[in-house]
Amino acid sequence: MTISYPRPLFSNPTIRPLDYEPSNFEITAITRGTTTTVETTTAHDFVVGQNVRILVPVDYGMRQINGLRGYISQVPTTTTCVVEINSNNFDAFVNANSGTPAQIKAIGDINNGVISSTGANVPSTAIPGSFINVSP
Repeated sequence: MTISYPRPLFSNPTIRPLDYEPSNFEITAITRGTTTTVETTTAHDFVVGQNVRILVPVDYGMRQINGLRGYISQVPTTTTCVVEINSNNFDAFVNANSGTPAQIKAIGDINNGVISSTGANVPSTAIPGSFINVSP
C-alpha cells in the first residue's frame, strides 16, 4: 500500500460555516452586580473561562448589557452562569416573554482552541459549546 501526502485540496470536503450553529440559550433572569448572573430556560453547556455574548431586546429592559461580551467565571447550576460583566449601574432586567427572547450565546471559532480570560490555551481543539456540528 502506498500513501502519498499531502492530499490534494479537491479531495477534501468543503467546510461550510452554515453547518455549524453556536450554542444559544434563552434568558429568564439576569441579576445585576459586579459580576452578572444569567439564568436560562434550559440547561446550558457553558464552562468556566468560556466567552459569551448577551443579547437583550428592548422589551426586556437592561439595554446596557445588549451585545456585551464576557467570560464565564462560575457555573453554579445547569441553568445559571456568572459572567464577568459589571452590571451594577444597568437598568433592571424584565422577563417580557414577548417577541424575540433575550439570549446568551457562546462565541468563538472551532479552529482557535480554548479562548479564556488568560488567553489562548492549546490543549483542546474546540471551545465547548461554541459551535455544534449540524452538518447533513
